[in-house]
Amino acid sequence: MAQGAYIVVDFGKTLSKVSLWTRDGCCLERLTRANQPQAATPYIPLDTAANSAWLLEALATFAAHPVEAIIPVSHGAAVAGIRDGALAFPCIDYEWDMPADRMAAYRAQRDSFALTGSPALPAGLNFGAQLHYLDAAGALDGVTLMPYAQYWAWLLTGVAVSEVTSLGCHSDLWNPSTSDFSHMAKTRGWAQKFAPLVRAGDTVGILRPEIAQHTGLPVNTRVLAGLHDSNAALLAARGFAEIADNEATVLSTGTWFIAMRLAGEVVDSASLPEARDCLVNVDAYGRPVPSARFMGGREIETLIEIDTRRVDVKPDQPALLAAVDKVVSDGAMVLPSLAPGNGPFPRIEARWLNRPECWFERRAAACLYAALVASTSLDLIGSKDRLLVEGRFAEAEVFVRALASLRPGTRVYTANAHNDVSFGALRLIDPALRPQGELVPVTPLGTDLTQYRAQWCAAIEHGAAPADAITQGETA
Repeated sequence: MAQGAYIVVDFGKTLSKVSLWTRDGCCLERLTRANQPQAATPYIPLDTAANSAWLLEALATFAAHPVEAIIPVSHGAAVAGIRDGALAFPCIDYEWDMPADRMAAYRAQRDSFALTGSPALPAGLNFGAQLHYLDAAGALDGVTLMPYAQYWAWLLTGVAVSEVTSLGCHSDLWNPSTSDFSHMAKTRGWAQKFAPLVRAGDTVGILRPEIAQHTGLPVNTRVLAGLHDSNAALLAARGFAEIADNEATVLSTGTWFIAMRLAGEVVDSASLPEARDCLVNVDAYGRPVPSARFMGGREIETLIEIDTRRVDVKPDQPALLAAVDKVVSDGAMVLPSLAPGNGPFPRIEARWLNRPECWFERRAAACLYAALVASTSLDLIGSKDRLLVEGRFAEAEVFVRALASLRPGTRVYTANAHNDVSFGALRLIDPALRPQGELVPVTPLGTDLTQYRAQWCAAIEHGAAPADAITQGETA
């Protein structure tokens, strides 16, 4: 085992994670914290303050290790501002709905999808919309802006920087074809407020002395700029020979299911269907990445009304797989969409058809639903040849095996379900690092889903009755 250690801090929408790694890519320890919902004052903020305190205590638990570097990762739909050495405003939770008149005024100023690859998204998912709200409130005066991942680098070092994977993540602020800020970002004066651009793998600085003292970490511990979490998963996938520089798609699964295509051909990004939650991400090297997404983890959670691990925890897998035949033969299915305004069916009201009473059958149907929506999203970006499913739902066998059944011309793989994002962040330090273990080929379900998919598509297209509406807070 190589000497030295690295820490990855990963602030997701649902969970915050800190993991300790050896130089050669072995995960030694992983700590997590569930992010807590916040009250609106006057808007709903992220759980930043509590996570900041938790981070310092988590880092202190690794003080006995020879830590050399820390890499921050976060979800992409958040922005931070610094003024006089402190956070200038509470970071906005992207699920907060700003007043309709302000959103309408913002939408009128956006650049076209053809230029930015950013679709018009609800709430604050375009973090340019967050800046519009804050600007109108006078909160941006004298502020240095940065994406959320780089806020954590600033917290640890005191050095403010920006980086393209978050700026290029449906923010409305980046033009992937010119590798520069969008016209709106410049004319509104926001581009000039962002901290200097650096690469994701650049060292921002070393730990603030007071943080080194508090945590017990070495005073010369480097902190990298870091990157958007789905882009970190993409870097992890590129460590496998089967993916590398081949035509392949990575489907990252968590609160969001995000498909990012490593295209082996030139893709006209402007041809992607903006209204169906397709977008253009920007990878760690500044290259455009055709992408599609839907709120898969949140939708499954809504359907089953308990911890989403119930569809991927290992002891439940045989019973869930055994339930598939009955679900399919009964035509028990969920119609989209349980996260209105998102995904490939943003304007369709969610419905159950032939809702099962059996606990396992309902959960199997939820997995089949997620596979059908995921396969639709993959079709929208032209995904082919190879598909790697990573993240927590890679262990949901009904979901991944259904995907393999629905896409017979694609080689579907899974990898380690818990550390792909963090491992990808490590590859910023050592691009030659290879994942431990091999990709696991996914075996299609024994049940033929051809007719089931046709029924699902027909029900979406023509409407269906009788059907049971699905509402938030439904009892499983």
